[in-house]
Amino acid sequence: MLRKIKSVFSFQFSVFRKEIFLCLLSAVLLILSFPRFNIEFFAWVGFVPLFFAIQNKSKCKVFFLSYLTGIIFWLGIIYWLIHVTFIGLIFLVLYLALYFGIFGLIISTIDHRLSTIDALFIPSLWVILEYIRSHLFTGFGWALLGYSQYLNLVSIQIADITGVYGVSFLIMTVNVAIKEVLGFRSEVLGRKKQAVFMIMFCSVFFIGALLYGYYRLNQTPNTQHQTPIKVSIIQGNIPQELKWQSYSQEFILDRYIKLSKEASLHKPDLIIWPEASSSGFLFKQADAWIFQNMFNLAKELKANLLIGTIVIDKSDYFNSVVLIDSYGAIIKRYDKIHLVPFGEYIPLKRTLPFLKTIVPIGDFAGGREYTVFKVTSRKPQAASQDSFSVLICFEDLFPELSRRFVKNGAGFMVNITNDAWFGRTSSPFQHLALSVMRAVENRRFLVRAANTGVSCFITPEGAIKSLVSDNKGRAIFITGHKTADISTQSRSITFYTRHGDVFILACLILVIYGIISKDRKRG
Repeated sequence: MLRKIKSVFSFQFSVFRKEIFLCLLSAVLLILSFPRFNIEFFAWVGFVPLFFAIQNKSKCKVFFLSYLTGIIFWLGIIYWLIHVTFIGLIFLVLYLALYFGIFGLIISTIDHRLSTIDALFIPSLWVILEYIRSHLFTGFGWALLGYSQYLNLVSIQIADITGVYGVSFLIMTVNVAIKEVLGFRSEVLGRKKQAVFMIMFCSVFFIGALLYGYYRLNQTPNTQHQTPIKVSIIQGNIPQELKWQSYSQEFILDRYIKLSKEASLHKPDLIIWPEASSSGFLFKQADAWIFQNMFNLAKELKANLLIGTIVIDKSDYFNSVVLIDSYGAIIKRYDKIHLVPFGEYIPLKRTLPFLKTIVPIGDFAGGREYTVFKVTSRKPQAASQDSFSVLICFEDLFPELSRRFVKNGAGFMVNITNDAWFGRTSSPFQHLALSVMRAVENRRFLVRAANTGVSCFITPEGAIKSLVSDNKGRAIFITGHKTADISTQSRSITFYTRHGDVFILACLILVIYGIISKDRKRG
């Protein structure tokens, strides 16, 4: 009897160990598909081991295995947050992993031999969970499944219709189809026919998305009668520990002036400095000399300067960007609208004052105006002004902001950021993936100026061009500048820009229908 119990226990432990391995495999495959590993193929199979691990398991075990996968995945993705807050990292990982747990728990109710509706239900459910995560508690849409494909230009072109969520849907659909192929059962003829039909359906959907991608990439852009605007981006590479030290103000200013003068040899119309690059506070009397130097620089170079700065307006602080024209005058300002919780403000700080100890960084006020800047080309043949809007730091995490700016008339987008907080990690490259998707969704050039990188130009098709890098190919924690021509005229509004997340509504309908149909079968 004792031997039998021991044998059963040993078998159960062996099975459980296999399930843990499959969860670990899923998490590792998904981590490797994101920057900086960029093995994007792994995303298309990353969920398959998890699907097998939770197959025919109890609800408690399914949640545990799925939640464990989420914990490992998120630790591997946002580990760089430890440079800012260890406690915040742990809390965020435990929260984000819940979405994996919920996903596994819901799909575990599905028969392991899938129907055609399940081929839509599972990807739709994942997309809905991504959407909730991107909006709940101010939203954290980081490392959505679709972002893993930011270098795979063919597969991301559907984003101008569906947004990044359509790419996530496509990837999950392929995962579902591969799982069905690997778990194919032939003992029941009806099931076999159903599985074949489902696999064919997924294949048609996948091929259709890729054909659309090839079509968009091979379209000839309408550049007739366009006068491109020449833009220079400056990467100052200022160490975070020097950013707000009074003794480093002159050093920081001198570096940006030197780099701007070097860039001016290419005769740019617009020179862009990164987020909070001014090293002083606008409208603070003690820092007036810093901004006077900037005004003089704009006049000397005969170029427009876009400067990231902190603004003191009455008793409020704003994370802002100002446009200085070639006459040395501030012509417009944008205050960051979507602030980072626990980074730029403390949620519920009066109700829960202890929260201030989690990430004691800053306390900013949010802007309200969706500003569109205008800059005139120095070329005499330029017939009109070029318009653009700015996304400060992680504002490119939120597609609705980019869409609003483009609908307001932005001909191209600018992202200024400072990712020096996170050291030499994958964070700036994961951040870059967000900008790539915003460019494709709106079919607009997107220009990035980052303090320590990655600074580059992104085409409306999502191609990364003119990267600021050194002779060893390094793109972060190096000093430099880059100049490129970008076209802004004759660009139509995309379906996604105009209509937004209607794809999410379609996914929600599919999820509701799937739940109702399964309840009817049980009844």
